Amino acid sequence: MFGQFLHIVVSCLKLDRNIYKDPKYFGEAAVYFAGLIMILDGVAGAVAANTFIKTSIGVSGITALVTWLIWSIFIYVIGVKLFPDGNLKIPFKKVLIGVGYAHAPGLIRFFAVTPELMIPIIFLTQFWIFAALIIST
Repeated sequence: MFGQFLHIVVSCLKLDRNIYKDPKYFGEAAVYFAGLIMILDGVAGAVAANTFIKTSIGVSGITALVTWLIWSIFIYVIGVKLFPDGNLKIPFKKVLIGVGYAHAPGLIRFFAVTPELMIPIIFLTQFWIFAALIIST
């Protein structure tokens, strides 16, 4: 189970397009893996931000989950409902999982422990997340 989770994270960090196409990565545990990535992303953001601003790790985790839901709804409504691609029927759960997986680069924010590293790592991971979101959709 942990091996599969680690494989998903590493594949997402490598921007591997196949992770978003293979049905075995969208099984029963996929939504929990994506949720765990989002919670860890929020905690990593709190760790990075704590070099300047003291933030609560718990609030950051909950905020990450809410943000995950909002991004997923936004992408689902625009990509599936407003501009559908042919006769494809894409369930919301698949979009939710894809958005969660795409936030795996945010885990690198755990390494932003000094003020000198914080800004470059946050910018790098944010652009990396956007690239992963583009690939996932």
